[in-house]
Amino acid sequence: MQAMQEKSVLKKNIYVDKQSGKDFNRPQYQKMVRKMKSGDLLYVLSIDRLGRNYEEIQQQWRVLTKDIGIDVCVIDMPLLDTRKGKDLIGMFIADLVLQLLSFVAENERVNIRKRQAEGIAAAKLKGVRFGRPKIPLPDSFGEIVAAWEAKKYSISEAVKKCGMSEATFYRRLREYRMAK
Repeated sequence: MQAMQEKSVLKKNIYVDKQSGKDFNRPQYQKMVRKMKSGDLLYVLSIDRLGRNYEEIQQQWRVLTKDIGIDVCVIDMPLLDTRKGKDLIGMFIADLVLQLLSFVAENERVNIRKRQAEGIAAAKLKGVRFGRPKIPLPDSFGEIVAAWEAKKYSISEAVKKCGMSEATFYRRLREYRMAK
């Protein structure tokens, strides 16, 4: 946001996606592209903020600069500013830098996923459990179920006595019945 404000981009013209840049199916990105028209200028902080897939970055760059006809300025890489060097050599240098940086962005994404998978595998070997902790069944679960089935408790009463949500109650009830 700070970089965009330094470039005097109006707040209404700033699009922020909360999703990762693994692909271009991001709501705010799609909304921004639909609103852009020939002659507009797109500021991107860095190429990996645009995307992290080598081929898709190349394709989107062509869509933005050639098909729509906008200029793109990558703030942290001045060589990637389509307003400058519109001659053949300038376009060649920009394309070369774009290819290099999009390769680096995708390679970093692949490395992050690999390191993450290795970390998860190592943690699992050490016995680390992922996800929410299981809500323990109360000692009186069988009695609560029997009373609920006999219509002595409503579902909300049974759930409250167990200290779990209705969905968890039904799931644990299935598990309980299968274990019998």
